[in-house]
Amino acid sequence: MKIAILGFGTVGSGVFDVINMNSEIIAKRAGKPIEVKYVLDLRDFPGNPVEKVLVHDVNIILDDPEVKIIAEVMGGMEPAFEFTKKALSRGKSVCTSNKELVAAHGAELIELAAKNNCDYYFEASVGGGIPIIRSLCDSLVGDDILEIKGIVNGTTNYILTRMGEDGLDFNVALKEAQDNGYAERNPAADIDGIDAQRKAAILASLAAGAQVDCDDIPTEGITKVTAEDIAAAKGLGAKIKLLVNIRRDDEKVSAMVAPFLVFENCQLYHVNNVFNGILVTGNATGDVLFYGKGAGKLPTAGAVAGDIIEAAKYYGLPSDTIWSREKANMAKQGSSVGRFYVRLNENEAMEARKLLGVTAESASSKSGEVAFITEAMSEDDFNSKIAKLNALSKIRVYD
Repeated sequence: MKIAILGFGTVGSGVFDVINMNSEIIAKRAGKPIEVKYVLDLRDFPGNPVEKVLVHDVNIILDDPEVKIIAEVMGGMEPAFEFTKKALSRGKSVCTSNKELVAAHGAELIELAAKNNCDYYFEASVGGGIPIIRSLCDSLVGDDILEIKGIVNGTTNYILTRMGEDGLDFNVALKEAQDNGYAERNPAADIDGIDAQRKAAILASLAAGAQVDCDDIPTEGITKVTAEDIAAAKGLGAKIKLLVNIRRDDEKVSAMVAPFLVFENCQLYHVNNVFNGILVTGNATGDVLFYGKGAGKLPTAGAVAGDIIEAAKYYGLPSDTIWSREKANMAKQGSSVGRFYVRLNENEAMEARKLLGVTAESASSKSGEVAFITEAMSEDDFNSKIAKLNALSKIRVYD
């Protein structure tokens, strides 16, 4: 089985290495040898083994009938979208790690693949090497998925872990994440929650079987989380985590990305540093936790390689992934009910207690401040009440 790789960056070079490094075991599992015939990149790589198969024109790959499977690991929307559509239209299965493309056009590309007796695989688009996509589409297909909650961005989890365990300021923790290669030079997609939002859109769409757009998902990043919030959360017996929070209720879907206070009785409390954890709740199986490295060269490349094996084994038999282009029935934003963490000046505490109720309270690390957790109420109700106060911080609580 001849394959091609589009892009020779971090993930693309990882896929090339994994296919060559594990060639014997991959051949056994796929039922046939798998050979990289082409790698597409605009750059040259003198002295690298990829030179033997490197091409600069995608049409060489698209026009070669021997190439049955393409790994699209370029990232970004274009030209990845154009190349993917052309490949699927010619009956070539595509495996990708491109969360931006999958979130926006996954349903369309699955449909296009089915029309051309090939397939579109995207395991590596969420959770790196964690097998969450295939589990939702296969292993848990008998369940009605009620909730998906999880940590899907290792950069933000690392920053919050370092702030919590070592008392680092946000900017110091971010700089350390960049120095260690966990965060990009421009970290906005991570710290503003955009990366997690794209992954949430994919997970919510699979849970609903219909399209959930990124615009449907209210998103907050971690830039407003302070050392005082971290300390107050610790005083309340909690940690702050950036979570995707997806629920299905009465055939309606709600989804958001935001910081949450997570307590020790929740499995996600123990997911630290660059690791990801995704908690799926089904009406039959109950809670299932997926844990592992959510990013990185080899974990992500391993997931792409796994998809390549699946594509080789079942070539010509399109999968039955249920993800319709029809829009999912979204719940009204602001209707979800939960508790909230609030930090404010001590002189407003009495009024806040009357307005919001208190279920737990902690002194802030700053004198003259207090932090507490409210009674359960809807988002809209909370927002109308908190508008009457000068809150220094407000964060949702995972219950």
